[in-house]
Amino acid sequence: MGNAAGVASNAATAINAPFAAHPALASGTCFIAADVGGTNARISVVRADADGGLQVLSWRKFPCNDYPSLAAILAEFVQDHPAREGIDCMVIASAGVLLDDEVINSNLPWRISLAKLRDELHLRELHVVNDFAAAAHGVGRLANTDSRDLTPGVADSGCGPALVIGPGTGLGAAICIPRGKDVVVLPTEAGMAAFAPGNAREESLLAWQRQQQPQQHVCTEQFLSGPGLMNIYQALCAQQGKTAQLQTPAEITQAARAHDAVALDAVLAFCELLGSFIGDLAMIASANKVFIAGGIVPQILDFITRSEFRARLVNKGAMRAVLERVSVRLVENEKLGVLGAASWYLQHLREQDHREKAEQRRAAVTT
Repeated sequence: MGNAAGVASNAATAINAPFAAHPALASGTCFIAADVGGTNARISVVRADADGGLQVLSWRKFPCNDYPSLAAILAEFVQDHPAREGIDCMVIASAGVLLDDEVINSNLPWRISLAKLRDELHLRELHVVNDFAAAAHGVGRLANTDSRDLTPGVADSGCGPALVIGPGTGLGAAICIPRGKDVVVLPTEAGMAAFAPGNAREESLLAWQRQQQPQQHVCTEQFLSGPGLMNIYQALCAQQGKTAQLQTPAEITQAARAHDAVALDAVLAFCELLGSFIGDLAMIASANKVFIAGGIVPQILDFITRSEFRARLVNKGAMRAVLERVSVRLVENEKLGVLGAASWYLQHLREQDHREKAEQRRAAVTT
């Protein structure tokens, strides 16, 4: 079993929001919120306040490859937490598909067995929510200081639909629509949509990828993700008759800062593709604000302003005037996933409570 990558915060962090807590949580009951990505699992103990605020009591990040299972990660986390005896509820935000009590995700080194988690951690209640659905629930919990404005001069456009997108190990996206005190969240598989080249260089990327995978679907995630940046770099090397020397996205970005021509072209191409993709999704969702999460963009932030990111985002013909009013913010709070999982759980309890009360009213009328 490996060691945790670090403890980001042991002190309680208050995250306030105008949401009412469920009566069952008004006394400050704790539960575990987990954000399980392809590279890291972020685990927290959360307490819901009576006014709907969330207290993040502890938070740790674990490298997934260092552990044989999520159960092993959670067992270590719970064992180290002083309130472990009272924790019997958990919400997991994870990419993948729930199949026969297992979460299957091609980006994880192992499957997540819900039955095993229930048994080994003695859980009374266990929920799994899509990772980007959780992120969409979480953006309403963020303060302005938790994100960086990538579109200076664009005014906050109110409470319309928001888009959350995240290139990381994969490419996720979700739409968040306000609904009173709650939200309607629409998870998507936008990363699986067919890759749409916007210029000659991107057409050459598509042609190279098709050579690597004849007769197979080429999706946007194959270029807008950590592995996608590798694909761009390798394609550009092949087209220029050069041997691809760099082996990781981090090496590519480091080489780009050292003025390696191919690496720089790859990173700038990534930024441009990201802008174009965000513009497309913002139109589809009628979003007036966009939040970028995920692990790649913070590593290449200095290249965003040097690239055609913004130009490609708004270059959508007659929709340019609309997209010029769309604000884009980079989320810099690493707790977004666990906050979102916790927020989803509170809304789930409220909706459950509403359904039970409605059923009681129907029963009263019929009797």
